[in-house]
Amino acid sequence: MVRPISDSLFFMVNRSSDTGRTTAYDYALPNELIAQKPAEPRDSSRLLAIRSDRIEHLHFRGFPNLLRSGDVLVLNETRVIPARVHGQRIPSGGAVELLFLRPAHESHYDPRASRWLALAKPGKRLRADERIGFGELGEATIRDVHDDGVREVELHLNVDFETFLERAGELPLPPYVTESSAEAQAGYQTVFAREPGSVAAPTASLHFTKAIFDQLKRKGVEIVKLSLDVGLGTFRPLQTERLERHVMHSEYYSIPEETARAIALAKEEGRRIIAAGTTVIRALEASALKYGVAKAGRDETDLFIQPGFEFRVVDALLTNFHLPRSTLLVLVCTFAGRERILRAYAEAIEKRYRFFSFGDAMFIESRGSTTSEAPLV
Repeated sequence: MVRPISDSLFFMVNRSSDTGRTTAYDYALPNELIAQKPAEPRDSSRLLAIRSDRIEHLHFRGFPNLLRSGDVLVLNETRVIPARVHGQRIPSGGAVELLFLRPAHESHYDPRASRWLALAKPGKRLRADERIGFGELGEATIRDVHDDGVREVELHLNVDFETFLERAGELPLPPYVTESSAEAQAGYQTVFAREPGSVAAPTASLHFTKAIFDQLKRKGVEIVKLSLDVGLGTFRPLQTERLERHVMHSEYYSIPEETARAIALAKEEGRRIIAAGTTVIRALEASALKYGVAKAGRDETDLFIQPGFEFRVVDALLTNFHLPRSTLLVLVCTFAGRERILRAYAEAIEKRYRFFSFGDAMFIESRGSTTSEAPLV
């Protein structure tokens, strides 16, 4: 089905004209539309495509029809680590949950690190010098409490860190996924995940299957990869009244030489760059902002893409539906136009799409990107 984006649906979203206010990125979502488990099979999820000022209602198995020969599809091959660990306070025995974010003194995942930054529950009660036990696996000591509530934790383990996570940890599903079932744990990882280091999945890529990749390759779509360790910078919500006051946490990314070359050649030849997910956009656009091009190498970024940002690399975006008042929703609105996106969200709500990490997907072309009509699915 193809239809113009409807003004009649826009009453469901905030029409504030001040795009610098956090409240301009708010919308109402019925709880029953928050997906609690992944689609099965993965590519059976729905896909809302925004091209020009039209909305198309498809399924993800039709995603290859939206691309054309010569497009460069960029994926984030990061792997989610089982970073959520439960322990007990010493000596009281009270329950504690730690979410390990990254090593304390470097931006990249390093299993050899003994000091880690972590979120803690119950946060207010865990102070410096408190100890947490993990049974026979060892213990940890809270060494510092940062102003934003992040703890610096020193580990004293009887096994190596990766064995510790394998035996004591679980994938950190988002808080709106209410049951950490085996199905949800298995589904919270892309089929091509390779580089460990993320504490949240690049959810736009959860929809891909081998069959989809086979179709893309037959069509002549070039597929390349990078890695961005998804952390607090991506999933921490907006808590300030104005966007410019929000502080983004840095995240590590790595762009391989092959990926940088493919993007440079495609831009030179006028071919499109398709980002699979907001993390890919952040990595590519952060690199281009710093170096003028998407440059090969390792770096970190605290880039918050908000109104006024000039996109230099990406022509189209595959993404999921994001939380209200989130940096990711601001990014998508900046890429494609706030009213354009929020009208599409309103229609997705009306059509009973599934939202957030395990939910359905969107394909969004920038206003300057054109393509021929694709067969509908």
